[in-house]
Amino acid sequence: MQTRLADFIRDTPQGQEADSILRSCVHCGFCNATCPTYQLLGDELDGPRGRIYLMKQMLEGAQVTDVTRRHLDRCLTCRNCETTCPSGVRYGRLVDLGRALIEQRVPRAPWSRLQRWALRKGLQAPWLFTPALRVGQWLRPLMPAGLRRRVPAPRAAGTRPSASRARKMLLLEGCVQPALAPDINAATARVLDRLGIELVAAPRAGCCGALDAHLGATEAAHRAMRRNIDAWWPAVEAGAEAIVITASGCGTLVKEYGHELRHDAAYADKAARISALARDLCEVLALESLDAFAASDPQRIAFHSPCSLQHGQQLKGVVEGLLTRLGHELVPVRDSHLCCGSAGTYSLLQPELSARLLENRLTHLQEQRPALIATANIGCQLHLAREAGVPVVHWISLLDPAAR
Repeated sequence: MQTRLADFIRDTPQGQEADSILRSCVHCGFCNATCPTYQLLGDELDGPRGRIYLMKQMLEGAQVTDVTRRHLDRCLTCRNCETTCPSGVRYGRLVDLGRALIEQRVPRAPWSRLQRWALRKGLQAPWLFTPALRVGQWLRPLMPAGLRRRVPAPRAAGTRPSASRARKMLLLEGCVQPALAPDINAATARVLDRLGIELVAAPRAGCCGALDAHLGATEAAHRAMRRNIDAWWPAVEAGAEAIVITASGCGTLVKEYGHELRHDAAYADKAARISALARDLCEVLALESLDAFAASDPQRIAFHSPCSLQHGQQLKGVVEGLLTRLGHELVPVRDSHLCCGSAGTYSLLQPELSARLLENRLTHLQEQRPALIATANIGCQLHLAREAGVPVVHWISLLDPAAR
């Protein structure tokens, strides 16, 4: 693809990166074949190739309107197109750059700005989000069925191990997961404890930055990254083996800290080290002996592989392999590469498209009549559980001694 970037962006780091990505695209259209929104809407501008052209025009100085932004907003950032692309186009990175730029060039209406600001700030503030969630859970029995399904029932975490182990790893607690599903990280701590691994806390760490990054707030995302690096660095210097991440959406971004902060003289080297240490939980357990966790009551499971796991981190099949090793039966899932429609805040900002994607995904996940659905990302788990006819769990609960 030939490009002629405008003066305002050409010589900036963002412009140079965008130009490189654009030039790698051969506009073949293979990406549209696996794009969830293109499949639903059939509009070229709601597929990766069309969005790439829109971003190219914007970067070349063409007039930008709400139409451009609407098509970018509809993108799930599932990165399915990256898995499909024969040219290796880093579309996810390009759309993040495009969204950040359009936020500067075409201000949103006041209500839209307030909504997105509230999502960014509210979901990243445990002191605000957790009490609000608890009030919602207390009122849950009184809510209409449609609203009640959006408020998850309270979940008990159980006891976390306190023993000191020679092997130590950091754990990304996350921003909303500790309130919504405290059992996930607690189960992870119990499983790793049985393997002789201690999870080290970093109280000053918080949101990985994905919420800000995907909503066009790049500088806020970078501040979150620097805060987490500072919080984790003492444990890294003390020899922590890895940074364990139980939400695949967070893991995708933490693995990109080094790239995101490569121009930051104070943090570039540290960010690269953090990215090198980042591990999805399945990567950690794939290297361990799991004989002690063999299933005494094997389950018939449909696994929903989150987009961030199979496309963002390119770890398709790893969790499925672990569950099969433990004796569970994994049923085939049609169109397993497609998104469930959760996609961070997408289900809140694009509810109609999200609901259609959810219906399609659950149809495919449940058509072989599994006993339960397992997944690897808190957003997917809660989104699927809203309408699923069987329990939806994080896969680590199938290894957790307390759950068993």
